[in-house]
Amino acid sequence: MGENMFKNARKEDQQRKASERYYSRQKAAEAEGPRKRFRREIIRPLKEAQPIEKRLIFLKPDDGLALERIMGKSDLVGISYLELGLLAARPVCRIQVVNPLGRPEGYGTGFLVGPNLLLTNNHVLYTAELARKSFAEFEFEQDINGRRKVSKSFDLRPDEIFVTDPEMDFTLVSVAPVSTEGTELTDYGLLRLVEATGKVQIGEYVSIIQHPEGGLKQCCLRENEVVDIFDSWLHYVTDTQPGASGSPIFNDQWLVVGLHHSGVPMRDAQGNILKIDGHLYREGIDDPSTIAWVANEGVRISRIFQALESRSENEPMVAEALRRLRSHGTGPVGPAIITAPEPIPSIATELGELPVEHYRLADGYDPDFLGSLHHLPLPRLADNLRSKVAKLKDGSEILTYLHFSIVMNVDRRLAFYTAVNIDGKKLENIKRGRDKWYFDPRLDLKYQAGPKLYEGNPLDRGHLVRRLDPCWGPNAKEAGEDTFHFTNCAPQHGRLNQRDWLEVEDYILKTADNADAKISVFTGPVFREDDMIYRNEYLLPADFWKVVAFVNKNGKLSATAYLRTQKNYLESMEFFDDEFKTWQAPIALVESLTGISFDLPADADPMARAAAGKGLRSQMSNIRRIHSAADIML
Repeated sequence: MGENMFKNARKEDQQRKASERYYSRQKAAEAEGPRKRFRREIIRPLKEAQPIEKRLIFLKPDDGLALERIMGKSDLVGISYLELGLLAARPVCRIQVVNPLGRPEGYGTGFLVGPNLLLTNNHVLYTAELARKSFAEFEFEQDINGRRKVSKSFDLRPDEIFVTDPEMDFTLVSVAPVSTEGTELTDYGLLRLVEATGKVQIGEYVSIIQHPEGGLKQCCLRENEVVDIFDSWLHYVTDTQPGASGSPIFNDQWLVVGLHHSGVPMRDAQGNILKIDGHLYREGIDDPSTIAWVANEGVRISRIFQALESRSENEPMVAEALRRLRSHGTGPVGPAIITAPEPIPSIATELGELPVEHYRLADGYDPDFLGSLHHLPLPRLADNLRSKVAKLKDGSEILTYLHFSIVMNVDRRLAFYTAVNIDGKKLENIKRGRDKWYFDPRLDLKYQAGPKLYEGNPLDRGHLVRRLDPCWGPNAKEAGEDTFHFTNCAPQHGRLNQRDWLEVEDYILKTADNADAKISVFTGPVFREDDMIYRNEYLLPADFWKVVAFVNKNGKLSATAYLRTQKNYLESMEFFDDEFKTWQAPIALVESLTGISFDLPADADPMARAAAGKGLRSQMSNIRRIHSAADIML
């Protein structure tokens, strides 16, 4: 309830600010001349001229009807207008807002504006935590026979991109490329945003495609007259109720000119909200549908670009959002609707170099991190794997970094495993800078898979030790930087790497069963003889594992293991399975698959305890599907 009240308060705050802007412009207009009829008054802009020449650059030279409409002489549109409207509606979706506890909080509207990139209001999705549980629902609408279509639900991925602006009331968030039903996000196209101003004139009419009150998709077609364009805002009057928050505002060429965010209610001289019948609106008593709306307000697309540009140098997520927005062009020339978007554009790997002195601070994994009573050494490799360990230039075998260590496989040029200590009470949220990746000078380059492996394909440099895991203590920033070594990454299909392991580590750090909010985490790939050969020199691991150890509230060592696969993605470098699956598995199964032993007490693994009394084969086959952190057995 508290979360929902907070969301409503944000919406009401945006409505209050919109009202203040509208009525202050009304007063300025009244001072300049006689007052016209209140709801149809056209307010001339005070700050920015919109010459007809500027508007014409967005029109096709042979579109005479469009010019007539702008000049106010015709209300005709070409028949293709309706067909384009259907295409423009495809990228518009309903957003179901779900709070971090899994409870529905309401609905909004959003629309695709770049590869895997959605635009909506800040007051719809105002935190990454809220977006993480929420989802975008496409085709929540009726077909031509009046029947409900089968809608498709896509998860939101704020860990990849989440950019929000409370003042201008917009949020950009990354979307999963495949729905839970197996539909590709690219099937819905996207709406190309244009940076330049002049996309609409005062006196023109705009259309809004929306999910009002979370209902079926609807279109308010050319019923909104633009009455004011100023600063960051558009005002447009309508005879209908306000559109849903987060809807796209279109001109007659189906080009997005603004992001709808609030209605402006009619008020009396004392500032009281009025109803349609002219009486005062009584909050909590009267039906909100009886409010008289004098105008709607939208955020100008050109100003959203300006806000992003001002932040892009210091915020990597903002820079990536801009890169995706501009991947299909943002100039006046070009289609307003991209029906077949290109995949997320790749970016060249930026390489860096660290001085040798940097590594002198590296303390590496601490086997006594969980306490002297729970000594947990680095994992042991089976005898047949010992000869495959890559030796450092000084003859040693363990690469130490700040709070974590790595042992490399000489044949695969990837890690056998990583081992990191995480102190949940001291973790710092270090902002991500511009990514630079490093070769480790202590290890011969021939043992490190570099950028060549990841170029020109959907493979990501997937962190094995997560970037924020070692970010604690006096060298937290440097520890985060250490995770960007090629020794700490493995080739993971973008759709695998861009989805976290359901925040397994975060959940265990915060659970009441963890006595000290400390964990030691071991992660790595499963190497198989039949792994896919890529570019005639790399073997791509199909599966990854993770083992998490901690001291429970009873003072005993507890450990859980997890497996995740990308096999179906790698076989064709495309998606054809339903979704990724994450499993909690017995540690004995991970040991069997990898040849790595963790030397944990027999009773440390709850999966093993659950299968006590059964044979080893039965214990190892006892796996558990993980849909959310609540499914984890501790």
